[in-house]
Order: sequence, then structure tokens, then C-alpha cells
Amino acid sequence: MEPLQQFLPQVWFFILGLFLFLYVLLDGFDLGVGILSLTASSEERRSILMTSLGNVWDANETWLVLMGGSLFGAFPLAYATILNALYLPAVIMVVGLILRAVSFEFRENAENKLVWNIAFGVGSFLAALGQGFALGSVFEGITVDAAGHFAGSIWDWLTWRSVIVALTLIQAYVLVGSTYLILKTSGELQETHYKTATIATWTTLAGAVFITVTTPILSEHARALLFSAPMVYIFGLIPVLGGVLVWLLLQSLKNREEVTPILWTFLLFALSFIGLGFLIFPNIIPPSITIYEAAAAPSSLVFMLTFIGFLIPIMLAYNLYNYVVFRGKVVSDAYGE
Repeated sequence: MEPLQQFLPQVWFFILGLFLFLYVLLDGFDLGVGILSLTASSEERRSILMTSLGNVWDANETWLVLMGGSLFGAFPLAYATILNALYLPAVIMVVGLILRAVSFEFRENAENKLVWNIAFGVGSFLAALGQGFALGSVFEGITVDAAGHFAGSIWDWLTWRSVIVALTLIQAYVLVGSTYLILKTSGELQETHYKTATIATWTTLAGAVFITVTTPILSEHARALLFSAPMVYIFGLIPVLGGVLVWLLLQSLKNREEVTPILWTFLLFALSFIGLGFLIFPNIIPPSITIYEAAAAPSSLVFMLTFIGFLIPIMLAYNLYNYVVFRGKVVSDAYGE
């Protein structure tokens, strides 16, 4: 394999991982807040939750669009096969995102907000559920033929393990959503989300431990990778670091700190993505199609890279500017917080 044909797919694997990480991290707290809105005890509290997202939620979803377009251009075989295999989870996710977008806009002008409140919460849950089932397929694997095309059933993504992965991802979104609300709220509402963050930490940890333990047991590919040098040392270190971060997170919640909980949560997400990246690489369609087999022509990858190289810093700067401008707590005079 020529150096360029090997290097370019690796670069695009990293770029797609970066886009996916930024989407899960940023839109993750959007979805988490949306799910938490279903448990809000009053319309005033729910309004604070919705207002905390008002100026950032649509920009966060841009990373999903960018990731989908980049996957189509860089790994067209993977794009076609993955969407074919995950058609129903993708539909669930899209329906959820549409419900969120419509209800967020209509709620502002509705006299009876109950329907749109429920639609926003249910849409957030459905979007997270669809993403969880898609993530579960990474651990289960996708059945393909000799040409790399999907050769399984439309229900292959639905297994007992994918259900657990989906529920764990939902809990992770609730966790990051809770830590975001700790940062954006005060008073009784903030105290409520200290509690939801603590509960979500333990439920997410339980799911993550289960997935970590069962993956090498049920997957021959993962078992061979995890117990071979040097990966055995890397995957031995990740749970240790994860345990330390969970302890720091729980301590920060116990001490009622405001900023550090979301920082520890972000680091936990980053650590999880690093572990997932090592587990998948060099495959783009687990467990059999590599990034080298699915990659587009080198000329196409170079052409795309030229534009993406300019776009990434612009989007990062815009997101950062957005959060800096709209920093601070959301206060409701009517509720007294």
C-alpha cells in the first residue's frame, strides 16, 4: 500500500471521530436537557431548561450534518452500508430531531404548551435512543458480503446488548445535561440537578462496566485485540483513568461545585471515545471492512481535506464564541431563581 493511500484514510478516520465526538458532547447535553424536561415539576422550571438551550442547540447539531457529509465523501462504501444496516435507528433519530426542532419553535408561541413540552422531551429521548442503537451495532458488528455491502436483516441492530448500550447512552446524555444545568441554573433547580447528575453517574457507570466486561467475552475480534500487546496495556489503563474521573466527578457533585462536574464529564466522554477508537481502528464497518477498503480515491480525499481544513477552525471558533457570549446563568424572576 502506498504511503498516501494509507495516510489519508487514517486522517479522515480521525476527522470523522472528531466530528462525532463534538456532536455527542455538544448535542448530548441538549438531548439530556430535553429528556430532563420531562421530569420538570412546573412550567417555570421547564422554561428555564428550554431557555438555557435557546441560543446553542441548533448550532450543536451542525456537527452531525458535517459528519454525515464527510462520511459520504471520504468512505462512500461505509456510508451506504451503515445507513442500509441502521435504517430504522436512523429513522428513529431523525424523527426525534424533527420533533425537537418543531416543538422548540412552536412552544414559544403556544398558549397551551403541554403538547409541545411532551414532544420536545419525547423527541430528545427518541434521538438519543436511535443513536444508542447505532452505537450498539458497533459492538455487535454489521454483516456484509464479499463486496462490503450489507447482507443482514433489517432488525440486526436490535439485540439485548444494543438495548443496554442505548440505555447507557441515554443515561450519559442525562449526566452531561445535568452537569450543564448545574452550570446554568441556581437555587432549588440547581440542587435538583446535582441529584440527577449523581444518579446518572452511577447508572452510566453500571452500563459502561457491563459493556466493557461483555464485549471481549462475546466478540472474538475484540478479545483478540484487547489481549494482545500493546493494546492490552492501553485498555488496561483506560478503566483506571475512567475510575479516577468518576471519583472526581462524584466528589465535585458532593462538594456542590459548579464548573468542575461538566469538565470531568467531558473528560469521561473523551476517554470513552479514545477507547472506542482503539477498539474499532482500522475498521470503518465493524468487524470486517477497513478504512483502506472503504476509502474514496486519494484525489477526492485530498480535495475534501483542503476545504475541511479551513472549515474546522471556523466552526470551532463560532461554537466557542457562541458559548462565551451566552455564558452565565438563566434566571426566572417569576420562579425566583
